[in-house]
Amino acid sequence: MNEVITIDCYYLDRPEFAAAYLLVEGDEAAFIDNNTNHAVPRMLAALESAGLRPEQLRYLIVTHVHLDHSGGTSALARLCPEATVLAHPRAAPHIVDPGDLVASASLVYGAEEFERLYGTIEPVPEDRVRIMGDDEVLSWGRRRLTFLHTRGHANHHFCIADDRSGAVFTGDAFGLHYPALQTHGPFAFPSTSPTAFDAELARQAVHRLVDLTPSRLYPTHFGAVGDIENTAGQLIRHLDFAERLVADAEASSFSDDELENYIRPRLEDFFAGLLNGHGALAADPDTWTLLDLDIDLNAQGIAVVARKRRKKARESGLRTQTRQDTGS
Repeated sequence: MNEVITIDCYYLDRPEFAAAYLLVEGDEAAFIDNNTNHAVPRMLAALESAGLRPEQLRYLIVTHVHLDHSGGTSALARLCPEATVLAHPRAAPHIVDPGDLVASASLVYGAEEFERLYGTIEPVPEDRVRIMGDDEVLSWGRRRLTFLHTRGHANHHFCIADDRSGAVFTGDAFGLHYPALQTHGPFAFPSTSPTAFDAELARQAVHRLVDLTPSRLYPTHFGAVGDIENTAGQLIRHLDFAERLVADAEASSFSDDELENYIRPRLEDFFAGLLNGHGALAADPDTWTLLDLDIDLNAQGIAVVARKRRKKARESGLRTQTRQDTGS
């Protein structure tokens, strides 16, 4: 049996857009990232194809609680009664009590659209959720899984190194890698989506993963990555650009509400430059259809950081002015 089984979750009805991964260890199994409720039948079918029953699922591992990674967790926990959810310390509370997560996402999408995209997300009993610390090792059969806290994309993110396969499961910490864009060599880019993007921490995460010298990396979006050094270079260059764009947006004359309209065209130009070295991809409308959602989310995330910095600068200025006015 393959060391790592990739499950196409058909997220947003798109093939090869988001994956879940299945590890089989003896007569037990684990899922890494649980996509949404809509993916649960596909995941259970993959488990059945591996010759296992839901009762034999041992772990439900969540790299972070963004809903394309965690939305199916409660349904799987209900259907797989022996499974323990493994989560980052900052992610675990949202697994046990998803109310804030659901409320914030419903506010963004609207209740009806949220229901269509994600369905009902229920609490998971606290005694079925285990928090995994940074560098904590889980011994499971012949495997040792090491959990690596990797901020930059989200503050509640970890990656998982599997010593048996030599692979690391990277969630969104090692960028997005759509198979349709790999026709002329590796093409990867980071996710700078709201709300916790930090370019420096994201670079540190990339370097930490490369330093492990893994045999393969498995990002959730999508599938195995083998050319790790070249891909890491692409991600670092893109993160450097995103960091400059944050600074430019912060310093621009555009209002906070106008920042995304300033940022998105610059992101599109940057992507066009990256794609120029990849054959006909830059001129293919399907490429831009595939990238549209991520460019939009990345623009939103960069705008959030720029607005936060502006707010911090304003508050700092007010404190300074107050001290001057009071002579303190």
